Amino acid sequence: MQKSYLIKNARIVNEGEIFEGDLLIEQGRIAKIDATIGPKNGNVVIIDAEGKYLMPGVIDDQVHFREPGLTHKGDIYSESRAAVAGGITSYMEQPNTKPVATTIEELEKKYTRASQVSLANYSFNMGASNDNLEELKKVSKRNVAGIKIFMGSSTGNMLVDQQKTLEGIFQLDHQLITHCEDEATITANLELAKAEFGEHIPMSMHPKIRSEQACFLSSSTAVALAKKYNSRLHVFHISTALETSLFSNKKQLSEKRITSEVCIHHLWFDDKQYDEKGSLIKWNPAVKTAADREGLWKALLDDRIDVVATDHAPHTLKEKSGNYLNAPSGGPMVQHALPAMMQKVYDGTISIEKVVEKMCHNPAILFNIEERGFLREGFHADIVLVEPNRPWSVTKDNILYKCGWSPFEGTHFKSKVTHSFVGGHLAFKDGEFDDSKLGERLIFNRA
Repeated sequence: MQKSYLIKNARIVNEGEIFEGDLLIEQGRIAKIDATIGPKNGNVVIIDAEGKYLMPGVIDDQVHFREPGLTHKGDIYSESRAAVAGGITSYMEQPNTKPVATTIEELEKKYTRASQVSLANYSFNMGASNDNLEELKKVSKRNVAGIKIFMGSSTGNMLVDQQKTLEGIFQLDHQLITHCEDEATITANLELAKAEFGEHIPMSMHPKIRSEQACFLSSSTAVALAKKYNSRLHVFHISTALETSLFSNKKQLSEKRITSEVCIHHLWFDDKQYDEKGSLIKWNPAVKTAADREGLWKALLDDRIDVVATDHAPHTLKEKSGNYLNAPSGGPMVQHALPAMMQKVYDGTISIEKVVEKMCHNPAILFNIEERGFLREGFHADIVLVEPNRPWSVTKDNILYKCGWSPFEGTHFKSKVTHSFVGGHLAFKDGEFDDSKLGERLIFNRA
């Protein structure tokens, strides 16, 4: 029998509203939400949340937890704990592990592993390649979040660059997801940089090599294919203001066939910080200009961009210490994503209602996740409490990622995640974890 919890006096943030109230959790579900709820019996654990925000658990639609094959960087156990500590109660993990998840057999191995160690709820995307179209046709829409297509060179042998293959994939009746950067453009830009700098390419060249043009050319190609075949397409990590012109805010999210995502690092950093941060802010797509960042915020706030995610992708500091040509792209983010967005609430950039919409509600709507992403009676109790006035700083001592570093190291945040419930289980409380109950496989309400 799961414990029952009564969270009282919370500032509940849900579906565009903030209201004072109580929330009762029974048998892993939200049993009741009301202005005041009295305990039925003495078996209910009461949590006084006065002054705290209560919101749905964050759903991160893009992470790389590095298992199998790359577990020296991170693994499902370590990174799911860091996610839960950051208020992320569900995640969707990407297929570029070793081996890559381009067969249903390899994909299901990842689900099996997560069922053994993941503190958060989970789904794993199937990877597309130039030669697995028949396998993609077999992927369950109910049990698998989507099919990931790398239209850029981030993943080596998972690059899908054959037009005939792309045409076939875009005709699939599944949620398609793309990483969009044009390989030919990147290759040409890199050769120019090598000609100018040799082996000593400055990190500040990264957004010029993986340029606006490379991103827009690929994103526009993906959007054109989706329009041609009426595909359901979600474009990951938009990084340029120009790309936002490809997306519409004229429909409700549930009616959109083509959607987009922005990541925390593209909303936070800009190219002026490469001199200070170096490879620690080297991502694919690249962090670009301040004008691009402002364009991304504008599109997020006017609903052309639908989702905020992390693209959590840890590497060791030793790996990151290489020169431009050797330092891998990607960085850890799940522990600090919600505090970073709360910082933007404090400075007036975005409302907390909008943060919940983009990080909790919209991933659930977009992927048709069954009974998660909202605070509704009968839904799974994936719930986070955030104390809005509890300042803290990111230091090596409180970083939970297996890789042991964060691009936010030294950053001061004003708010802190204090409690994370995963399926009604209090998985995280004030720095302490409870692994006695693990997360569940996400289910999608799709025929």
